[in-house]
Amino acid sequence: MTARSTTRERILQASLELFNASGERSVTTNHIAAHLAISPGNLYYHFRNKQMIIAELFERYEANVDSFLQLPEGRALNIEDKARYLEALLSAMWDYRFLHRDLEHLLGSDAQLAERYRLFAHRHLRSAQRIYQGFVEAGILDMTPPQVEALAVNAWIIMTSWVQFLCSLHGTPDQALDRGMLRRGIFQLLALEEGFVTAQARPAVARLLAQLEGPIVAD
Repeated sequence: MTARSTTRERILQASLELFNASGERSVTTNHIAAHLAISPGNLYYHFRNKQMIIAELFERYEANVDSFLQLPEGRALNIEDKARYLEALLSAMWDYRFLHRDLEHLLGSDAQLAERYRLFAHRHLRSAQRIYQGFVEAGILDMTPPQVEALAVNAWIIMTSWVQFLCSLHGTPDQALDRGMLRRGIFQLLALEEGFVTAQARPAVARLLAQLEGPIVAD
């Protein structure tokens, strides 16, 4: 890795850390440069503005979600896949929580990012429907196609708004989040399915729910 690529990567990692800790709107390029002990000019050599940093972080988030919201090849889905999807969603939400927290502002500030997000959302609503249908075909869920579509939409709404919901409960974003509280958001996703779980799958799904259940607010 060259010095240039190393500095670029450090800028991205520092930006992600600061955005997650304080919210994107509270962090300037000067804050990022100071955090890294580099000059603002050095930062601008790699990224002309903060929007370019955000765009690249979103690209990484998008690639992350693209990598796991896929059906397995050559076999039916199983309960272990359900746990894998949920844990991957939790990690993506936690690692890029600033995107979820500041989404409306980010999309309103950058038309190109808004279009990329629109395509991302449409693509993964379709992916979610395919995955839920896969669980139907595997005998884990018992649902009609309209119910599959509705479940995919409701799951997307929870996943994309859960961080903002937590922040609204606490009032200040930097005090609102810990990984356990995001885990409760994943519990909410699984709870949406509870009424559609087949008798044979109920014990395994109940165990998953017990593992994920946690407080919405800190004690």
